[in-house]
Amino acid sequence: MIIYGDYHTHTVFTHGKGTIEDNVKWAVKKGLKQIAICEHSFSHMAYGIKRKDVPVMRAEIERLKKIYDIDILLGIESNIMSIDGKIDVTKEEQDMFDVIVVGYHKSFKPSSLKDFFTFFLPNTFKIFKQSKKRVQKNTMAYINAIKNNKIDILAHLSAEGCTVDPVEIAKVAKEYNTYIELNGKRIKFSDQQIKDMIKTGVKFIINSDAHSPERVGENNRAFNIIEKYKIPHEQVANLDKIPVLKNFNNKN
Repeated sequence: MIIYGDYHTHTVFTHGKGTIEDNVKWAVKKGLKQIAICEHSFSHMAYGIKRKDVPVMRAEIERLKKIYDIDILLGIESNIMSIDGKIDVTKEEQDMFDVIVVGYHKSFKPSSLKDFFTFFLPNTFKIFKQSKKRVQKNTMAYINAIKNNKIDILAHLSAEGCTVDPVEIAKVAKEYNTYIELNGKRIKFSDQQIKDMIKTGVKFIINSDAHSPERVGENNRAFNIIEKYKIPHEQVANLDKIPVLKNFNNKN
Protein backbone atom coordinates (compact mmCIF):
# COMPACT_ATOMS: atom_id res chain seq x y z
CA MET A 1 0.00 0.00 0.00
CA ILE A 2 1.36 3.39 -1.01
CA ILE A 3 -0.16 6.79 -0.28
CA TYR A 4 0.08 9.20 -3.18
CA GLY A 5 -0.40 12.38 -1.19
CA ASP A 6 -0.47 13.88 2.30
CA TYR A 7 -3.11 16.56 2.69
CA HIS A 8 -2.63 17.71 6.28
CA THR A 9 0.81 19.06 7.20
CA HIS A 10 1.97 22.05 9.24
CA THR A 11 4.94 24.41 9.02
CA VAL A 12 6.48 27.33 10.90
CA PHE A 13 3.62 29.52 9.68
CA THR A 14 1.74 28.06 12.66
CA HIS A 15 3.36 25.58 15.07
CA GLY A 16 5.19 23.23 12.76
CA LYS A 17 8.96 22.84 12.99
CA GLY A 18 9.90 23.18 9.33
CA THR A 19 9.36 25.48 6.40
CA ILE A 20 7.09 24.78 3.47
CA GLU A 21 10.17 23.78 1.47
CA ASP A 22 11.28 21.39 4.23
CA ASN A 23 7.92 19.60 4.05
CA VAL A 24 8.11 19.49 0.27
CA LYS A 25 11.61 18.02 0.33
CA TRP A 26 10.52 15.22 2.63
CA ALA A 27 7.43 14.57 0.53
CA VAL A 28 9.62 14.19 -2.56
CA LYS A 29 12.06 11.99 -0.64
CA LYS A 30 9.20 9.66 0.32
CA GLY A 31 7.85 9.47 -3.20
CA LEU A 32 4.63 11.43 -2.71
CA LYS A 33 2.97 12.94 -5.75
CA GLN A 34 1.09 15.64 -3.83
CA ILE A 35 1.44 17.50 -0.55
CA ALA A 36 -0.82 20.08 1.05
CA ILE A 37 0.22 22.68 3.58
CA CYS A 38 -2.81 23.06 5.87
CA GLU A 39 -2.13 25.54 8.64
CA HIS A 40 -4.51 26.23 11.50
CA SER A 41 -7.10 28.77 10.53
CA PHE A 42 -7.79 32.34 11.54
CA SER A 43 -9.82 31.82 14.75
CA HIS A 44 -7.28 29.50 16.40
CA MET A 45 -6.20 31.58 19.40
CA ALA A 46 -2.79 29.95 19.84
CA TYR A 47 -1.57 29.00 16.36
CA GLY A 48 -3.89 30.45 13.74
CA ILE A 49 -2.41 31.98 10.61
CA LYS A 50 -3.05 35.60 9.78
CA ARG A 51 -4.98 36.47 6.67
CA LYS A 52 -1.98 38.45 5.44
CA ASP A 53 0.06 35.21 5.53
CA VAL A 54 -2.10 33.49 2.90
CA PRO A 55 -0.68 35.32 -0.18
CA VAL A 56 2.84 34.90 1.24
CA MET A 57 2.31 31.15 1.47
CA ARG A 58 0.79 31.01 -2.00
CA ALA A 59 3.78 32.86 -3.46
CA GLU A 60 6.21 30.48 -1.77
CA ILE A 61 4.29 27.47 -3.06
CA GLU A 62 4.32 28.84 -6.59
CA ARG A 63 8.10 29.34 -6.32
CA LEU A 64 8.64 25.79 -5.09
CA LYS A 65 6.45 24.29 -7.81
CA LYS A 66 9.05 25.46 -10.33
CA ILE A 67 11.78 23.60 -8.47
CA TYR A 68 10.26 20.32 -7.29
CA ASP A 69 8.44 17.66 -9.29
CA ILE A 70 5.41 17.38 -7.02
CA ASP A 71 2.00 19.02 -6.74
CA ILE A 72 2.08 21.46 -3.82
CA LEU A 73 -1.32 22.53 -2.53
CA LEU A 74 -2.24 25.44 -0.32
CA GLY A 75 -4.77 24.28 2.23
CA ILE A 76 -6.19 25.33 5.56
CA GLU A 77 -7.33 23.46 8.66
CA SER A 78 -10.46 25.39 9.42
CA ASN A 79 -12.22 25.37 12.76
CA ILE A 80 -15.83 24.30 13.12
CA MET A 81 -17.43 26.97 15.29
CA SER A 82 -21.15 26.42 15.82
CA ILE A 83 -24.02 23.98 15.78
CA ASP A 84 -25.10 25.71 12.57
CA GLY A 85 -21.93 24.40 10.94
CA LYS A 86 -20.16 27.72 10.64
CA ILE A 87 -16.42 27.52 9.96
CA ASP A 88 -13.85 30.30 10.27
CA VAL A 89 -13.18 30.56 6.53
CA THR A 90 -15.82 32.47 4.62
CA LYS A 91 -17.21 31.12 1.37
CA GLU A 92 -15.32 33.84 -0.50
CA GLU A 93 -12.08 32.95 1.28
CA GLN A 94 -12.53 29.26 0.53
CA ASP A 95 -11.70 30.02 -3.11
CA MET A 96 -8.16 31.01 -2.03
CA PHE A 97 -7.32 27.44 -1.04
CA ASP A 98 -6.77 24.16 -2.86
CA VAL A 99 -7.82 22.02 0.12
CA ILE A 100 -10.30 22.75 2.90
CA VAL A 101 -9.80 20.58 5.98
CA VAL A 102 -12.23 21.08 8.86
CA GLY A 103 -11.88 20.00 12.47
CA TYR A 104 -12.71 20.98 16.01
CA HIS A 105 -10.06 22.61 18.21
CA LYS A 106 -10.55 23.67 21.81
CA SER A 107 -8.59 26.87 21.28
CA PHE A 108 -10.73 28.51 18.60
CA LYS A 109 -12.09 31.96 19.32
CA PRO A 110 -15.92 31.93 19.27
CA SER A 111 -17.41 34.54 16.96
CA SER A 112 -20.46 35.24 19.14
CA LEU A 113 -21.76 34.81 22.68
CA LYS A 114 -24.27 32.29 21.36
CA ASP A 115 -21.50 30.14 19.87
CA PHE A 116 -19.52 30.48 23.10
CA PHE A 117 -22.31 29.12 25.28
CA THR A 118 -23.88 26.59 22.91
CA PHE A 119 -20.81 25.08 21.25
CA PHE A 120 -17.43 26.21 22.58
CA LEU A 121 -18.06 25.97 26.33
CA PRO A 122 -19.74 22.52 26.43
CA ASN A 123 -17.05 20.96 24.23
CA THR A 124 -14.04 22.58 25.86
CA PHE A 125 -14.41 21.97 29.58
CA LYS A 126 -14.70 18.50 31.09
CA ILE A 127 -17.28 19.60 33.66
CA PHE A 128 -19.75 19.47 30.78
CA LYS A 129 -20.35 15.78 30.11
CA GLN A 130 -20.69 14.59 26.53
CA SER A 131 -24.31 13.49 26.86
CA LYS A 132 -26.29 11.84 24.08
CA LYS A 133 -27.93 15.21 23.38
CA ARG A 134 -24.54 16.94 23.16
CA VAL A 135 -23.21 14.28 20.78
CA GLN A 136 -26.27 14.78 18.59
CA LYS A 137 -25.68 18.54 18.52
CA ASN A 138 -22.01 18.10 17.69
CA THR A 139 -22.91 15.66 14.94
CA MET A 140 -25.35 18.15 13.44
CA ALA A 141 -22.64 20.82 13.53
CA TYR A 142 -20.49 18.69 11.22
CA ILE A 143 -23.40 17.72 9.00
CA ASN A 144 -24.38 21.38 8.60
CA ALA A 145 -20.77 22.29 7.87
CA ILE A 146 -20.55 19.67 5.12
CA LYS A 147 -23.76 20.88 3.52
CA ASN A 148 -22.88 24.58 3.65
CA ASN A 149 -19.18 24.64 2.71
CA LYS A 150 -16.80 23.17 0.13
CA ILE A 151 -15.13 20.82 2.60
CA ASP A 152 -12.66 18.29 1.25
CA ILE A 153 -11.65 16.54 4.47
CA LEU A 154 -12.97 16.15 8.02
CA ALA A 155 -10.01 16.00 10.40
CA HIS A 156 -9.69 13.90 13.57
CA LEU A 157 -13.39 13.42 14.33
CA SER A 158 -14.30 13.16 18.04
CA ALA A 159 -10.91 14.54 19.09
CA GLU A 160 -10.33 17.42 21.51
CA GLY A 161 -13.52 16.78 23.45
CA CYS A 162 -16.03 17.32 20.65
CA THR A 163 -17.56 13.83 20.52
CA VAL A 164 -19.70 13.01 17.48
CA ASP A 165 -21.50 10.12 15.83
CA PRO A 166 -19.08 9.41 12.97
CA VAL A 167 -21.44 6.97 11.28
CA GLU A 168 -24.14 9.60 10.80
CA ILE A 169 -21.52 12.04 9.58
CA ALA A 170 -20.14 9.40 7.20
CA LYS A 171 -23.55 9.01 5.55
CA VAL A 172 -23.65 12.72 4.69
CA ALA A 173 -19.95 12.88 3.84
CA LYS A 174 -20.45 10.16 1.23
CA GLU A 175 -23.31 12.11 -0.33
CA TYR A 176 -21.21 15.29 -0.54
CA ASN A 177 -17.92 13.61 -1.54
CA THR A 178 -16.17 14.68 1.64
CA TYR A 179 -13.38 12.46 2.98
CA ILE A 180 -13.05 11.31 6.57
CA GLU A 181 -9.48 11.51 7.76
CA LEU A 182 -7.51 8.69 9.29
CA ASN A 183 -5.25 11.02 11.25
CA GLY A 184 -1.63 10.27 12.03
CA LYS A 185 -2.02 11.34 15.65
CA ARG A 186 -5.64 10.91 16.68
CA ILE A 187 -8.06 8.22 15.56
CA LYS A 188 -10.98 8.14 18.01
CA PHE A 189 -13.32 5.61 16.40
CA SER A 190 -14.55 2.47 18.14
CA ASP A 191 -14.36 -0.91 16.41
CA GLN A 192 -18.09 -0.87 15.68
CA GLN A 193 -18.01 2.70 14.39
CA ILE A 194 -15.29 1.84 11.88
CA LYS A 195 -17.22 -1.20 10.68
CA ASP A 196 -20.42 0.82 10.31
CA MET A 197 -18.62 3.69 8.56
CA ILE A 198 -17.21 1.26 6.00
CA LYS A 199 -20.74 0.06 5.27
CA THR A 200 -21.87 3.60 4.39
CA GLY A 201 -19.42 3.62 1.47
CA VAL A 202 -17.76 6.82 2.66
CA LYS A 203 -14.19 7.37 1.53
CA PHE A 204 -11.35 7.77 3.99
CA ILE A 205 -8.11 9.64 3.46
CA ILE A 206 -4.74 8.97 5.09
CA ASN A 207 -3.03 12.08 6.46
CA SER A 208 -0.04 12.53 8.73
CA ASP A 209 -1.00 15.79 10.50
CA ALA A 210 2.77 16.24 10.49
CA HIS A 211 4.22 19.03 12.60
CA SER A 212 7.80 18.19 11.63
CA PRO A 213 9.05 17.63 8.07
CA GLU A 214 10.31 14.08 8.61
CA ARG A 215 6.79 13.01 9.64
CA VAL A 216 5.28 13.97 6.29
CA GLY A 217 3.67 10.95 4.66
CA GLU A 218 3.89 8.84 7.84
CA ASN A 219 0.80 7.19 9.33
CA ASN A 220 1.22 3.63 10.57
CA ARG A 221 -2.03 3.84 12.55
CA ALA A 222 -4.06 4.30 9.38
CA PHE A 223 -2.37 1.39 7.63
CA ASN A 224 -3.00 -0.83 10.66
CA ILE A 225 -6.68 0.12 10.69
CA ILE A 226 -7.04 -0.52 6.96
CA GLU A 227 -5.55 -3.98 7.42
CA LYS A 228 -7.41 -4.82 10.64
CA TYR A 229 -10.86 -3.87 9.38
CA LYS A 230 -10.28 -4.81 5.75
CA ILE A 231 -11.23 -1.37 4.47
CA PRO A 232 -11.61 -1.75 0.69
CA HIS A 233 -8.77 0.08 -1.01
CA GLU A 234 -11.24 1.84 -3.29
CA GLN A 235 -12.62 3.50 -0.14
CA VAL A 236 -9.28 5.11 0.69
CA ALA A 237 -8.96 8.18 -1.49
CA ASN A 238 -5.18 8.52 -1.59
CA LEU A 239 -4.17 4.88 -1.47
CA ASP A 240 -2.41 3.95 -4.71
CA LYS A 241 -4.16 6.88 -6.44
CA ILE A 242 -4.64 10.63 -6.46
CA PRO A 243 -7.82 11.78 -4.67
CA VAL A 244 -10.39 14.08 -6.20
CA LEU A 245 -10.40 17.30 -4.20
CA LYS A 246 -13.32 19.69 -4.75
CA ASN A 247 -11.31 22.86 -4.43
CA PHE A 248 -8.08 21.82 -6.17
CA ASN A 249 -9.62 19.90 -9.06
CA ASN A 250 -12.04 22.71 -9.84
CA LYS A 251 -9.04 25.01 -10.33
CA ASN A 252 -7.17 22.64 -12.66
